[in-house]
Amino acid sequence: MRLGVLDVGSNTVHLLVVDAHPGARPLPAHSHKAELRLAELLEGDGAIGPDGIATLIATLHDALQAAEDKGVEEVLPFATSAVREASNADAVLAQVAEETGVDLTVLEGEEEARLTFLAARRWFGWSAGRLLVVDIGGGSLEIAYGLDEDPDKAVSLPLGAGRLTTGWLPGDPPDPADVRALRRHVRTEIARIVGEFTRLGEPDHVVATSKTFRQLARIAGAARSAEGLYVQRTLTRKALEEWVPKLATMPADKRAELPGVSEGRAPQLVAGALVAEAAMDLFGVEELEICPWALREGVILRRLDHLPSS
Repeated sequence: MRLGVLDVGSNTVHLLVVDAHPGARPLPAHSHKAELRLAELLEGDGAIGPDGIATLIATLHDALQAAEDKGVEEVLPFATSAVREASNADAVLAQVAEETGVDLTVLEGEEEARLTFLAARRWFGWSAGRLLVVDIGGGSLEIAYGLDEDPDKAVSLPLGAGRLTTGWLPGDPPDPADVRALRRHVRTEIARIVGEFTRLGEPDHVVATSKTFRQLARIAGAARSAEGLYVQRTLTRKALEEWVPKLATMPADKRAELPGVSEGRAPQLVAGALVAEAAMDLFGVEELEICPWALREGVILRRLDHLPSS
């Protein structure tokens, strides 16, 4: 069957169309993406304002049209932290349902971490052993650890690259004092939960997903996306530690000139790099591998697991 997963994230609305059936890997057939930056459309009271809702609805109409054009049999729509944490989330969901017919499932942060872990486990297989999976989104940071398909531990922290950029780094380039303050904040928040993971034992393989990690790995010399999914891409802590101070002194337009960095994501890269560096340092990770699959694939895999075998 042809499935579409419709991801309403903090940065983008992304429709991923795949051809899939139980027992086989989903084959990407089409990708439709629109930058929305919901996290930046929040008003002072934490609500998504009328303009933001109208933009979201128009974007969803476009994505649904793309799904129809590609012959999608079923759309799996979900939203993450930007909608989850909006003070008027229920009203937004009701208006979206009324005007588009889409019933957005709002994923809790821990469920995001679990689904992302499932995708990483299926990608790397059982031979990877105990996985530690780290994902930096626009609104939150997810971390999960385990030996099976369902992690033994999964957490979500409000340390997304977009959220932190808006709240902590207003300058371009950011003020060094602001960078220092954000660095302290990020490390304090991550340090609170490290012990919950380390008591479970050393991971056999450390994996990162998300655009932020892919961009950081590319800057540090990893293969271009055009070289295909199956090329191994890694990021070392040493390389990241060398790049963080450089990124912090660059304006966004200069960051956008770096290999693999998009203009839309460049403003968030300093915050994302600080989170990545802190996670690798506090968890004692010298090197991690980039996983091509993440939350969207996890949602698809979970759906396929509940389909009857033909």
